[in-house]
Amino acid sequence: MIIVTGATGKLGRRTVERLLERVPADRVGVSVRDPRKAQDLADRGVRVRQGSFDDPDTLVHAFEGAEQLLLVSLDRTGEECVSGHRAAIDAAVKAEVGRILYTSQTGAAHDSRFPACRDHARTEDLLRATGLPWTALRNGFYAASALQFLESARHTGDIALPADGPVAWTGHDDLAEATAAIILDEGRFDGPTPPLTGPAALDFDTVAEIASQATGRPFTRTVVPDDAFREQVLAHGVPAPIADLLLGIFDAARNGEFTTVDPTLAELIGREPATFRSQLDHAWAE
Repeated sequence: MIIVTGATGKLGRRTVERLLERVPADRVGVSVRDPRKAQDLADRGVRVRQGSFDDPDTLVHAFEGAEQLLLVSLDRTGEECVSGHRAAIDAAVKAEVGRILYTSQTGAAHDSRFPACRDHARTEDLLRATGLPWTALRNGFYAASALQFLESARHTGDIALPADGPVAWTGHDDLAEATAAIILDEGRFDGPTPPLTGPAALDFDTVAEIASQATGRPFTRTVVPDDAFREQVLAHGVPAPIADLLLGIFDAARNGEFTTVDPTLAELIGREPATFRSQLDHAWAE
């Protein structure tokens, strides 16, 4: 039995679909906050159980019988994030899960300038302490994040963001395919994987050139001071912790934390990962 948390989210759902292409549905289970959102999976024979990171007893039940558990990292920050992961890991130990896989990130480190990477490092410490077999999937930075940063530029033609550095933007589809491959090849990785990255590290100057080529219209790149950017996002109603998280992405990128490009993702999926251009074309066509 393979259990996946966050199975109604972008990465979790895609991973479940890739698993269902390779194993019978009765070998796959999901732990979700709202089972109604996974009814279609239940209809296909997937075991669907309610599991809340804020109610560890539900997680123990959701993880019951799992030979492997894919713990998809929470969309939270700081102590709230790590405590949720701790609850899930403790529940996995109680449920006698055989192996835990966790969606970490390239650049995970206690001294990272990006708060989420510090959360990933702390979670990896918790996994290490269980004594169970575990794998940290060091996923490249999601290309979907870059596309979100480009939303206003899509209309204005000006990419107005803080100073940055190269990032190996990586697609959810490729990562889901690789995750399924790693789950089904149980001895492949012990502890952190190599970086699972897209084929190139790009800064937003280069992204502006790609956007111009893709659309046939000019895109400019304007560097916004960090303080001004923070004020802008706060003015749009973004909570201060999230504003600081967003700034941390640019600070860490300037520090070279996301520049690594590694062949492991291509080896796992048997082809070159999607380029940023192809992902931009697809997103903007929609």
